[in-house]
Amino acid sequence: MRALPEWFGIEAATQEYIRDIEQQPTLVAWVNDQPVGFLTLTRHNPVAAEIHVMGILPAYHRRGIGRSLVIQAEAHLRQQGVQLLQVKTVGADVPSEPYAHTREFYTAMGFLPLQVFPTLWGAANPCLQLVKWLGD
Repeated sequence: MRALPEWFGIEAATQEYIRDIEQQPTLVAWVNDQPVGFLTLTRHNPVAAEIHVMGILPAYHRRGIGRSLVIQAEAHLRQQGVQLLQVKTVGADVPSEPYAHTREFYTAMGFLPLQVFPTLWGAANPCLQLVKWLGD
């Protein structure tokens, strides 16, 4: 996460993510025995889950690693009966090229914007919730 300051620049949040990763299911992408990306899931109930946090080293962006992690996570969740997957990111009201790319990525993966929570993460970081149906 420290290699991704555009996304993980708030130290308290980074520390919380690290604690969460240690306790929640996490997929790791490897290239030549080096970890280059990760995706951590949170299960909210028997039919709903969330991509809690995800990151890919900048040198490996746009190489299909994030796409592969999401596809693997979706397959894993479908096997467990999960039907709805959500992800949260910073909303479009914040001018940020990195987050614009994040929103484009999730949209390309089939996620649809559901709702903006203007103050969930503080007024400077409106939270956009996106969802994807995984069911039959």
